[in-house]
Order: sequence, then structure tokens, then C-alpha cells
Amino acid sequence: MNSPITFGRFFLPGPTEVPPDLFDAMRRPVAGHRSAEVSGLVKGLQPAASRLFQTTRPVYLSTSSATGMMEAAITNLTRRRVLCLVNGSFSQRFHAIAEATGRPADRLEAEWGKPNLPDRLRAALTEAPGRYDLVTVVHSESSTGVLNPLEELAAVVNEFDDVLIAVDTVSSLAGAPVRTDEWGLDFVLTGSQKAVALPPGLALAVASERALARAREVEHRGFYFDLLKFEKNLERWQTPNTPAVSLFFALERQLARMMEEGMEARWRRHDGMARRTYEWVDRTAARTGQPWRVLAPEGYRSPCVTVIMLPGGLTGPEVVSRAAARGYTVAAGYGPLKAGSFRIGHMGEHTLEELEALLAVLDDVL
Repeated sequence: MNSPITFGRFFLPGPTEVPPDLFDAMRRPVAGHRSAEVSGLVKGLQPAASRLFQTTRPVYLSTSSATGMMEAAITNLTRRRVLCLVNGSFSQRFHAIAEATGRPADRLEAEWGKPNLPDRLRAALTEAPGRYDLVTVVHSESSTGVLNPLEELAAVVNEFDDVLIAVDTVSSLAGAPVRTDEWGLDFVLTGSQKAVALPPGLALAVASERALARAREVEHRGFYFDLLKFEKNLERWQTPNTPAVSLFFALERQLARMMEEGMEARWRRHDGMARRTYEWVDRTAARTGQPWRVLAPEGYRSPCVTVIMLPGGLTGPEVVSRAAARGYTVAAGYGPLKAGSFRIGHMGEHTLEELEALLAVLDDVL
């Protein structure tokens, strides 16, 4: 017999907890992906999806992980060399994709737990004029909990006429402000499984007119992730390849939920959960006299995921195990941070009340 679903206890930094009604939406009969029904669905998704990205541009829908659209950024948008802003595991991925696809790339690195800063980016672009035509950045680096100053970084890139900026917003979109048009972002991508709160399997992306002009200049864009194919197919409200139609049904319902809540309210809810987590860390440090701390510095903290550094004698996997024994799921630190930290993903449809319940359990078991 299947155990009943208990909602509000799954606090991974991705995938996040999925509201049960979205699975109900996915039980609709599958329709042909070239049918009028699915074309109507794709067309109907566009207004809310564009508001999610804060853009007037159409939103591409890809049946893939967000990594696929990271690859699209690299293979479609550079003719010369990519500058990858790196400060954690997922920003490293952009550089790894560039190497794997034969695109020259350099890394501009910040220490794990620190942000990429505009002045360093401006210096790198100024000192090597004409070397780069694409900059990549991860907005919310979920391996460290750092929120990079995206608006300021984009402003620097826009000082250089021939340089584009591509942004991974996988753990920020729908949980933190991302103003695609206002900030002059050329390519913005996300995945379905984090703050968007859908099951894994979809990537969404927006390309600026500048990005499309660049893609037309690149000969070998690949096949599955050719941005010009996504753009062309949206003229008929279709996707280039067979999509996960059932996930489109869930996306339709979830976008309606987001629009009902309102983007500003959604951002405030995520900010409130993050601030409550920081307060809990500070209180725990004061109460125990131990060096508990949030890894990311103030002013550069993601509202969607917090990395908590642990005092000696306690490891990330131990925290995960103790929370699991009480029915709650959190994550150990990522990569080199695994042993000395754990992560709370406070994003998607989680509420402050659900977070309070988790923090009470952590107080009890730690």
C-alpha cells in the first residue's frame, strides 16, 4: 500500500516539493504535440511565462534539463571566446560545456561562497578588448547559496557593444527578481524543478533580439538546442521536437498559481523565508556558542537556498540523516562543502509556516 503524501517536508535545493494538484494536472490524456490542442496550450502559456521572465519576448519550452539550455547558450551565442563567471559548481558547468563543445572559454573565478563582482568583470573585459563575445553567469549559485548581483553584472556587459550575457536562473526565477528586459539580459534560462516547483524535465528560456542576431551568425549551433528552431516553431505555437506534453499541463496550472499570487508577492515570500533561516542560524550560534554561520555574505544571499556552515564535530550528511529520521529532507553541502555544511531549499510553494516546522525539528535533533 502506498503511504500518504505529506506535503511541506521536502526542503532540497532542487528538485523542490511539487504541489499534488500538479500531478493531477498531468493525468490529462496526452494529446498529439502537433495538434491544435497543444498549439493552443503553448500559445496560452506565453503571457504568464513572459511575465515570469519579466519580458515581452516569447518563452522557449524545451523537454530537457536546464543544462540543455546552458548548452544552447554556448553553442548559439559565441563566435570567439566565452568568459565564464565562476563561483560554485553550477557556474563551472558553463565552462565545462564550452570545453565539451569546442568553444574557447576562460574562467573569471571568485572563491566559493563569494559573489562575482562587477568591477572585476569590467576589468576583465577592458583588459582584453575584443577577446570575448559572451559572458555567462549563474544568478543563484545553489552550491553556495550566493546570489550574484545580476543587474550590475549585466550593466557592465552592456557597456561592451559586441558582448552578450547568458544567465542561469535555475534556482532564482520565480523566487527572486529577474527582470530580463529591464536589465538587458540576452539569454535567460531556468529549469522546472526548483523555484518554479514543477517536476524535473522542462527547461524554459528567453532570447533577446541581439541573441537571435548572434545565433544567425553562428554556423554550428547544434541540432536539438538550435535557438533559431525554437524561435521559428513558436510562430506556429509549437516546439522543435516532441515535448513532454504532460509537463505542459502542469506548467499551465502552476503559472496560473503564480499569477494569482503575483510575482512581487512571491518574491517577498521567498525573501521572508530566507531571512527567517538567517535568523535561525544566528540564534543557533548564540545559543550554542558554536560557529554556525551562513556561507554567503550579507547582501549576496539567495532567497531560495541557504548553505549553513557547521561547527566541528557535526557533518552535513549527519544533519541530513537526523532530519530524515523525523520525516524532513534537507541536503548536505555540495562538492567540497559536503562534509562541513548543509543546505535548506526554501523555494517554490513552501511557506514560512512550513519552514518554521522544519527549523523546530532541526532545533530538536541537532
